[in-house]
Amino acid sequence: MKKIIYIIALVALGSLFNACTKDLDTSPIDPNEVTSEIIFENPEAYTQFLAKCYAGLATGGNEGDGQGDITGIDGGFSPYLRQYWYHQELSTDEAVIAWEDQTIKDFHYQQWGSSDVFVAAMYARVVYQATLINEFLRQSSDGKLSDRGVSDEWKVKIAQYRLEARFLRALSYWHGLDLFGGTILVTESDPIGDPDFFPVRVSKEEMFNYIESELLAIEQEMVEPRYWATSGQYGRADKAAAWTLLTKLYLNAEVYLGAPNSKYTECLTYANKIIASSYALAPSWQQLFWANNDQVDATMQEIIFPIRFDGIHEQTNGGTTFIINAMVGGDMNKEDYGIPGDNGGWGGTRVTPEFVEKFELDQDLRATFFTQGQSLSIEDINAFASGYAYPKFVNYSIINEAKVNGSDGNFCDTDFPMFRLADVYLMYAEAILRGGTGETQGDPVNLINELRTRSNAPEVSNLTLDFILDERARELGWECHRRTDLIRFGRFSQSSYVWQWKGNVKQGQSTDSKYNVFPIPDSEVNSNPNVSQNTGY
Repeated sequence: MKKIIYIIALVALGSLFNACTKDLDTSPIDPNEVTSEIIFENPEAYTQFLAKCYAGLATGGNEGDGQGDITGIDGGFSPYLRQYWYHQELSTDEAVIAWEDQTIKDFHYQQWGSSDVFVAAMYARVVYQATLINEFLRQSSDGKLSDRGVSDEWKVKIAQYRLEARFLRALSYWHGLDLFGGTILVTESDPIGDPDFFPVRVSKEEMFNYIESELLAIEQEMVEPRYWATSGQYGRADKAAAWTLLTKLYLNAEVYLGAPNSKYTECLTYANKIIASSYALAPSWQQLFWANNDQVDATMQEIIFPIRFDGIHEQTNGGTTFIINAMVGGDMNKEDYGIPGDNGGWGGTRVTPEFVEKFELDQDLRATFFTQGQSLSIEDINAFASGYAYPKFVNYSIINEAKVNGSDGNFCDTDFPMFRLADVYLMYAEAILRGGTGETQGDPVNLINELRTRSNAPEVSNLTLDFILDERARELGWECHRRTDLIRFGRFSQSSYVWQWKGNVKQGQSTDSKYNVFPIPDSEVNSNPNVSQNTGY
């Protein structure tokens, strides 16, 4: 793990992804030019480096999944979003997987350990992303820019890049806080290449405070909501992205800081800002998960921060390529989902009956389950036919009433909505129910009914916390929220809520509360005296 922390491979700039940050299009830097002074002779390199920072959320390496960013795991398994999806979804009632890949089933069983290769990959992704961004910030300091004779025009542009990079770093550190109870905390001020420097794993409170301070420092300076979308650069972070991350940080403050350190009023404050902004609900829920969700203003106006994918220029087995291919199998025709290629349809992921039962199946359009040849109950977790399939994300679009597949039959174009406005509506309602006070942007019941009516679900007249938890599952299933939600509601581990195959028994059973956080990988604990293991591992 130390190699990830200390060795900044500037060759990582060797191939910058046309699709992951489609609006930061660049030509590749020669991977043989490894010194910063050579690389940054041309200010365009700063654009390329930022593109790599965005791309780090999507692909496994520098050639799609080739030239992998981290060692010890296949590049197709290692992409950030694929690992994040494993941790956030497979550990819950929203997903099971039929595969036998190493320890993958331990996620749903809630039986993982500190030697788990996938846990190590996720931890490495968080640290790698932060390390990459730290180097970008070092190389884009005022002193470096002046020494290199960068023009005033470029200095203005790079200043904006730095804000986006700090947002991306805060996002990864939040993932580290949420998943692991915190990782090591390394910034651009820390030394690199010093064999005697061992980064410190800070407390949850210190990590929380650092993330909060970074977001508060940048949010006013970032571009206005939807600026990038309206200027042809959709996908880059704006003020609303920073506000959404603050909203999520504050909503979960009691989990991170312990009771009674609630911050529901602060959560409500930032949710208000987003709701009052130029973002708006898309008229169609289904279109949010189509291959052209980055091309239609109606969907772009709801998606606050996407992870971007392109089946031609960014061929990765992670991201939505994984999500879509893994959920197609059995009697499902892969051509129906826009993946007709030789690699299409992997027959892996399904949902539990407990998840299915949360929907009004005969009404709610969000109940996109495929049932033909599939059983509701998961009698055999190894068999794809056990459990309903859940084709929510697809690699096609409907254009002029005609179905149009994505650009490639194996690799998907569909962007992943890391943050979207519907989530903010639900957080807003929850913050009010939990006691948040201050200015409000409307009746939370009305906002929730906007979500329900667009999906043909019946309206409700009042809200409860239990209803909000279930509505989050219905609205946001497979969007990497569920584990965090269940923990906040006290329903993740132990016996307060069980689902099929939790605890590795068919009917589900209680699990140890230590599973509310993942362990720090053994490789990190054994190599760094400043890193302690989470309790119970």
